[in-house]
Amino acid sequence: MAKSKVLVVGATGYIGKRIVKASIDQGHITYVLQRPETGLDIDKLQLLMSFKKQGARLVEGSFSDQKSLVEAVKNVDVVICTMSGVHFKSHNILMQLKLVDAIKEAGNVKRFLPSEFGMDPARMEHALAPGRETFDQKMIVRKAIEDAKIPFTYVSANCFAGYFVGNLSQLETLTPPKDKVCLYGDGNVKAVYMDEDDIATYTIKAIDDPRALNKTLYLRPPENILSQRQLVEIWEKLSGKELEKISIPGEDFLASMKEKDYAAKAGMGHFYHISYEGSLTNFEIGEDGEEASNLYPEVKYTRMDEYLSIFV
Repeated sequence: MAKSKVLVVGATGYIGKRIVKASIDQGHITYVLQRPETGLDIDKLQLLMSFKKQGARLVEGSFSDQKSLVEAVKNVDVVICTMSGVHFKSHNILMQLKLVDAIKEAGNVKRFLPSEFGMDPARMEHALAPGRETFDQKMIVRKAIEDAKIPFTYVSANCFAGYFVGNLSQLETLTPPKDKVCLYGDGNVKAVYMDEDDIATYTIKAIDDPRALNKTLYLRPPENILSQRQLVEIWEKLSGKELEKISIPGEDFLASMKEKDYAAKAGMGHFYHISYEGSLTNFEIGEDGEEASNLYPEVKYTRMDEYLSIFV
């Protein structure tokens, strides 16, 4: 079977650039949406040029010009959107509704993967404000996709290692603490930690897979299902240094959010659901989902001891 042609929207972002590389590496003809809004952002332009050197095809299109989006979409079989949905960067989730309209009008797309890649929003109706805005908006996009009868795969990629592992899940830093570490509750709640390159690899594996059609793909490789305490123990073994552990009760964590700005409150709310409620692991995957490492056992995913070793 011929490999699908892929369009990546949001290709210069944190996950997007990895999706582009994985798509090219796995042999897909890969298009990247080049938006005029890039303007004088030289870093984004150079990244786009680097994609071109790798073999990607740049196609112009703007969210303020629906016809250009339709024309871009007509080039491909699969559209993957990775536009930012975090409050401390940019929060563009609902812009995807224009992309949904373009895909519907073009009429040729066999699979759409919207910008998800975190917790499963369908399971987060109870989420704390203001962070629940992210989940609510993702569900609005899902409804538009399904109402338009566009074939889809939703990717639930859980905790990005860059934001949750190198810092042992500490807030306001991305590198390991030197002397003491804050544990959320007793630190024994399980989460799922993913190397971002592996997220991209699994995502591209799924785009032509009928088993992932109209389902949620959960990235939950068994050796990366760890508690925060286990993560700390891995680091202590690698670094040869034991850290002082300070337990933060859930009510204290929630109280500390009150002093924060909007973006920080949103992010801390997500932390609370992951670290105190176990929102990534407190359910079984049902008939509407598949687990990526079961579908693709050939992928040698990065374990967290290997990931943390770079910080030693």
